[in-house]
Amino acid sequence: MAALVVRGVRDLLKRADFATVPRRYRYKKKWAATEPKFPATRLALQNFDMTYGVQFGDLWPSIRVSLLSEQKYGALVNNFASWDHVSAELEQLNARDFVNKAPSHGELEPENGQTTASFPASWDCSPNLRCFTFTKGDVSRFPPARLGSLGVMDYYLMDAASLLPVLALGLQPGDTVLDLCAAPGGKTLALLQTGCCRNLAANDLSTSRTGRLQKILHSYVPQDIRDRSQVRVTSWDGRKWGELEGDTYDRVLVDVPCTTDRHSLHEEENNIFQRSRKKERQMLPMLQVQLLAAGLLATKPGGHVVYSTCSLSHLQNEYVVQGTIELLANQYSIEVRVEDLTHFRKLFMDTFSFFPSCQVGELVIPNLMANFGPMYFCKMCRLT
Repeated sequence: MAALVVRGVRDLLKRADFATVPRRYRYKKKWAATEPKFPATRLALQNFDMTYGVQFGDLWPSIRVSLLSEQKYGALVNNFASWDHVSAELEQLNARDFVNKAPSHGELEPENGQTTASFPASWDCSPNLRCFTFTKGDVSRFPPARLGSLGVMDYYLMDAASLLPVLALGLQPGDTVLDLCAAPGGKTLALLQTGCCRNLAANDLSTSRTGRLQKILHSYVPQDIRDRSQVRVTSWDGRKWGELEGDTYDRVLVDVPCTTDRHSLHEEENNIFQRSRKKERQMLPMLQVQLLAAGLLATKPGGHVVYSTCSLSHLQNEYVVQGTIELLANQYSIEVRVEDLTHFRKLFMDTFSFFPSCQVGELVIPNLMANFGPMYFCKMCRLT
């Protein structure tokens, strides 16, 4: 019986004319189109497991699970709105202003029984900033910002760790300020909130990203301030800023493009771990050195620069800072000093989890109890 079935199938196959099957019903396996692609988010996680597993050792499992968990946000109060009313509403949510609740310099505990030294004025935090967060372990969410009575949005939701580079910049009234890689605009908005910027240049190479920056400025900053040309938005190549406006600015923020670690683990869109962007990713440290060098060249002697990323990578953080300082010394005979931010970490350790072993600068690491960051920042003074 089985033999008869086999023979019948063979006869049927011989008589079948597959050439007459319409093209739309034929099936041809297209490997590139039909096989599932390896997601960029998974490539990012594999990369982080290999590199950060070595870099952070026993800390990496905790950082890893925090990166994969929901991020925590802060509410930056808009000083151009009715800020006192907004602050009162945020306090009713049991949130606290982490900036103004931080202990003053004089209240910091001395180490090894020694008296805490007074800090230079240049190390003071940028003033007038108010940012509310929920306490450690509280995973409450802020409601979406709304349009206030003065025609601008009440507050801006952001990773609260992103405010630390602006605070570390230590703006003084009347400063000329450059935000070299400004988009999407959260740090630019924070710089304006200080009320210290005599002029603010906000630059980003991408015109689409500067478009997002313009939208934020229109939503949060009154038109008369924008019209007074206090803010200048440009889309120049930031690497050439030292040639365009050298020795010009009192304060420069260089928040460079990076692997944006948290974004890379959660979003396929614009993910730098896409296979097509491998070369771009490998060239990031070189780009970062060029941007930081340009920022330092654009700074007046005696001025200050803060370099920042939202990456955990020491190749994009400490190594870039050290490499840039060597480059400026060798090629331009410019001396740059890295500022010690130990006191700064102490001011905000109740809100953020800091990595204790940075060679230069400070690094906020994600932690389930305080799931901000990652955010690396390093303050420098151009001496010559």
